[in-house]
This record gives sequence, C-alpha cells and structure tokens, in this order.
Amino acid sequence: MYKRTILVTCPKACSEILAEELKSLGYEPTSLVSNGVFTTGTYEDCIRLNLTLRTGLRVLWEVDNFMARDGEDLYHQAVRMPWEEWIPEEDAYISIVSSVRNDTVVNTNFPNLRLKDAIVDRMREVTGDRPNSGNERDRGVVFLYWHEEEVCIYLDTSGIPISNRNYRSMPGAAPMRENLAASVINATRWDRKSTFVNPMCGSGTLAIEAALIASGVPGQQQRHEFAFQHFKPYDAKRYEEIRKELRKRIPDSLPFQIIASDIDRQAIRAAETNAKKAGVAHLIDFRVCDFRESPIPDEPGVIVLNPEYGERLGEQRQLETIYKAIGDLFKQSCQGYWGYIFTGNKTLGKRVGLKTKRKIEFYNGPIECRLLEYELYGGTRNPKYTNQ
Repeated sequence: MYKRTILVTCPKACSEILAEELKSLGYEPTSLVSNGVFTTGTYEDCIRLNLTLRTGLRVLWEVDNFMARDGEDLYHQAVRMPWEEWIPEEDAYISIVSSVRNDTVVNTNFPNLRLKDAIVDRMREVTGDRPNSGNERDRGVVFLYWHEEEVCIYLDTSGIPISNRNYRSMPGAAPMRENLAASVINATRWDRKSTFVNPMCGSGTLAIEAALIASGVPGQQQRHEFAFQHFKPYDAKRYEEIRKELRKRIPDSLPFQIIASDIDRQAIRAAETNAKKAGVAHLIDFRVCDFRESPIPDEPGVIVLNPEYGERLGEQRQLETIYKAIGDLFKQSCQGYWGYIFTGNKTLGKRVGLKTKRKIEFYNGPIECRLLEYELYGGTRNPKYTNQ
C-alpha cells in the first residue's frame, strides 16, 4: 500500500504537542503549521491514527496537489483526478469542506461547488453513476485547501472530528473538548504514574482523559463510525483486525489516585455518567466539595484546575477571590506537586500570587488561553520531578 502525505489537524498552538504524540506512535513529523502536523503514511496508517490519536482533530490523506488561478482552473484540474480509485460506485456520498483564500473567490460556496462538479462529472464519465452530495460529515468527506494559487485535495478520513470520543453524553457548561484536555495533560509534567488531582472538574473531561491515558486505552476505543469507512481503500476485515490489535482492557485499578471534585453536585453526576460511558469511572475518585477541600494525597503528582475566565467586569471581580484562593491552596496544601491553571484571562492569572515556571499558549476555540505552571515545593524539592 503506497504512502502519501498525511495532515493531522489540531487546535491552534497545539502542533508541537501533536508532533510529540505522533512520534510516540511511530510517525515522523515532516513539518508543523500553527494548527496541524504533516507526516506520511498509507490509508491503513490513517485508520490507525484515527483510532489512537488523542490530541488531533482530523486525519487528512492527500490525494493531489496542483496550482489553480480560478474556479475554472480548479475544475479542470480536479476533473482529471482518478476519483474512481477512492469513491465507491454504489451508495456513494461526498461532502466538501474547504479552507479558501483566493482573490477570485467572492462566494465562499463556489470552490466547494466546482470541486463537487468535477468529482461528479468524473465519476459519471468513468462509472456511469454519480455520487450523492450534501453537508453531512458522517460519510465520505473531501477537504479542499486553496490558498492563493496552491491547491491540496485530501480525503478527510475522520469526518466527525476525532476530538469526539463518544463518551460525553452530559457535557456540562462550557466544557473543554476531549482533544484539548489531552493536549493540556500532555503539556504538564505528569508522569502517568502518580497522583492526578482535578478540582473544579465540571463534566470530568480532564480526569477522564487522564484515566484513559494512564490506562493506555486508544483514544477512539468507544467510537465506531469514521469517514474512512466510506472510501474505496477501506477494508472492513483489516479494520476489525486493527481494532482488535489496538483494543486494550481497562485495568481494575491504578497504583495511584485520580481525584476529580466539584462543588456542583449536578456537575459530578454528569462527570460520573461520562466516566462510566468511557469505562473509567472506577479509576476516578469523584467528590462533591469546594476546590479548597479537595483531597490532596501525600504522594505528589500534578493538580490541574480549569476555573471560569469571567467575561464581564463584575464576574472578573468575583473571580479574583477564587484565583487568589487557588494560589493559597497551592501554597498551603500542595507541596511537592506541580500546579496548573488553565485560563483565558491573563488578568485573573496574575491574582494567583505565585511565580509561574512556564506559561504555555493554548486556544479554547477562539479564546487565547494559557496553561500556567507552578513548581510547588517547600524546603526540599521533590527529586522525582527535578530533572523533568
């Protein structure tokens, strides 16, 4: 099976974290952009990446690249592509998504329509049948990248983003996406063998992702529908073999604690429901309590909080007390830990009252955020983490 360029997309500023994850899975990054990482691989590699990646959004398999000045150029180049090699003759369906920056394009739907026309005309000419098309993302998806005159066309083998792990039946208010939670965890100094404490856990995404990471469970073990199943190179028998090969039994217990707490009893109910669906509820100690009363085990590790950002001035003033109290919790109860606060409000971050070791850039949707890191040692630095 031949290799092609693979582009794995990710949230803005997460490409270095994604690149490290790709390396850990045996894929060598060839280049990085602000919201993605390029590597190479076969269609089977795309299947494996969809099943295993935690920090990515979509796995795109490049099928052609060329130069096009305008929509007519785009059509004439694309209609010559061997779409019959990738799109099945029976029950075929395609959805076109795109990223376009070209001076000749006024209507943003125009490039998608021209590419769709090219695919349909080619398939009708070669096979006598035409695929159906629409906006659904749960079947065959083609991604068009057209910036200036550069065109790259990909099969989107994910369809629905792989940030959707299929366990969040109760997402809660302003939830953190699963892949962002995994990226935040990978940016910390957690060694996957020691305590993970998550006060203000909300719907539990950080704690659940931590439990999945610690268990070595593939990111998409709970999901069974992907766009790659709707293209011709897909081999159902081989797919089941790969799933069986990757499938891992979730352990009955872990040799360390993962603790998730929230003052809102309803949030904890949602977190427990989500954790059960993910299969890791038995690995997480859920507590209903104020963050200041969260259990902090003697065996250190990391403590990670994702407090509210406060969009209005009145909210920010109220939250200043909360952020200061987080700093007090770190100072008084978390010696030997690494402390982390994920926030989209730089002003509130300054109210913590502790010196940051690192400020790591993230984006939660359009909101520019920082993961603030604090080394919380008192007297004697914990040697376990000294050289990390």
